[in-house]
This record gives sequence, structure tokens and C-alpha cells, in this order.
Amino acid sequence: MAKYLWAGILLTSLLPVSGAALSSTLPRIAVYRGDAGCDDCSETVRRSIEKSGKYQVEYVGSDEPLDVTSENLKRFDLYIQPGGGQNIPAALRALGKQRSNAIREYVDQGGHYLGLCMGAYLADANNLALIDEELDSAVNRPGFPVHSIVDDSVAVEWLGHQDQIFFQDGPYFPESPSPGFKALGHYKNGDVSAAAYRYGSGKVVLTGPHPEASRAWFEQAEIPVNQMPRSDVMGNILAEALAR
Repeated sequence: MAKYLWAGILLTSLLPVSGAALSSTLPRIAVYRGDAGCDDCSETVRRSIEKSGKYQVEYVGSDEPLDVTSENLKRFDLYIQPGGGQNIPAALRALGKQRSNAIREYVDQGGHYLGLCMGAYLADANNLALIDEELDSAVNRPGFPVHSIVDDSVAVEWLGHQDQIFFQDGPYFPESPSPGFKALGHYKNGDVSAAAYRYGSGKVVLTGPHPEASRAWFEQAEIPVNQMPRSDVMGNILAEALAR
């Protein structure tokens, strides 16, 4: 009897692990979807993450099964605030005081925040106050190649890679004396294009350009597709955002 029992245990151990079991071991990422974002921004972020198969992704927001609360955010390894419109104060109002407080509490207690373009602006000292600095647009900075809010592709040094990334009036990041500040990339004029910060026990990673931008974004903006990134710019920034 014992012989058959051990044979059964051995056979079970050799069976493939189910997708459900595997998914429970993947890093969990919350992507905000709601009025503080823009059409297709959250969906593009989610698609860009899920194509790697390395992460478990869920939307959070007022119209989602999970809203942005302190308790709900504890389930996730990373919270992403995607891009949006030009009106940052309106986006902050749409996010609301309770959700803003929940995001700050989540990061302060060890959570990780990734802000993409408008999501980066929202993190600054005037808004969610996850960083000490106020942020401003890279447009019309000395030596910056873009001089309007029209969509474009900009050359960057991005976590060690030379590449081009979709740009939509994103910020640059002043060098900061704050503990934990780290420049992750630069525009060609030398301004910082992506940066990491500490907030409480947590981590904040912000980008000016849109590493998540799909081929459809380039085509709709009539930007040649040969100006799309050649390296895995979204995968690289996700890895940095999740790193301790």
C-alpha cells in the first residue's frame, strides 16, 4: 500500500503546475482606470504589461470591482497611475481625497508607485506629494527637440539603452537631494527623463515619455513606426519599479 501511495505522490509532483497556481506567484500590479485617466490609456498599459506573461494585472478605480483604498492596495506589489489629459488639477480632483490618501499610505507603508507622464505630474509636490519637487514639461527646455504639445517620438538614454519613446508633453525631473533619488534615463539635452525616489518605506518611479505606447499610438499620431522603441522599454521600467 505504501509503495502505491509514494508512487502517487511522485506522480503528482511531476504534473505541470496549473495556470491558476502559477498566477498566484506572479507579481501583482494594479492599474488605475477612471476619470483621472484618459481613453485607452489604462487599457494600453495593461496590454503592454500582460504580453510578457510575467505579471498579474487588475484595474482599480471607482467603477472597477476594486476601488483605490488602503486595504485593496495592500494586495498589490505595484500601483500604476497612467497617462491622462493636460489638466492635472482636474485629474487630482477626479482621483479624490480618499483615493489620494490611500495611494500615499500605500507607498509610505512599502508599496511601489509607477507614474507615466500625467501619472508622474500627479506625484509631484503640488499634487500627491510623493516627491518634494514640482514638475514641469520638458517641452521648450533648452536643447529639447519638441516645441509643442503635439505627439512625437523623442530620443532617450533609458536604463542603459539608447532608444526612442512616444512623447506627449511629459515632464523632466530636476536632480533631487532627496534620499533614494536615482536618474533612470535622460533626454538628449541631458534632462532626466525617468527617475526613482523613496517615499516613506516605499518606492516611486516616474517617467516623462510613454514606454507603454503601442504601435497604434504611433500610427494615430502619424509618427513613423521606425521611431518606435527597439528595446523593451516598458519591461525595463517595470523591473525597476518592482525592485526593492
